[in-house]
Amino acid sequence: MTRPVCVLVGPPGAGKTTIGMLVAESLRVPFRDTDADIVAVAGKEIPDIFIEDGEDAFRALERTAVAAALESCDGVLALGGGAVLAAETRVLLEGHTVVYLSVELADAVNRVGLGAGRPLLTVNPRATLKYLLDQRRPLYEEVATAIVRTDGRPPAEIADEVLAAIRP
Repeated sequence: MTRPVCVLVGPPGAGKTTIGMLVAESLRVPFRDTDADIVAVAGKEIPDIFIEDGEDAFRALERTAVAAALESCDGVLALGGGAVLAAETRVLLEGHTVVYLSVELADAVNRVGLGAGRPLLTVNPRATLKYLLDQRRPLYEEVATAIVRTDGRPPAEIADEVLAAIRP
């Protein structure tokens, strides 16, 4: 059975894509992002899915994309920030090496800006991001086999810590 080397979870602005690509490059394995998988399947960008089809439709696509990726990805896998909201996704993550990239509000706001291209952050991004961080933190912690803080740190340093956390 094919399994990801590690799965990265965390809120918007945690650096899942940036760090995931660095870790994959260091390990010489592919990098895969379930948000990109969703865009490929839906044939439209995530904000368009939210606007045209609604969040429930997006979450259904997300659950399917995560389940497929967990069975077929043999590299570093990054999940969308809200993927852990689905109980069935949290169950599927059991037994995988899952790294929670944590970020506090100030750094997250600086990284995501005013939420361009992030449908859940279009109205009052700072307040919404705080809510998302508070709501999802326990779920990220629940699925994590390792937690790596990203605040105020350069990507290479974070990637090195992820590599240290996933090596046996």
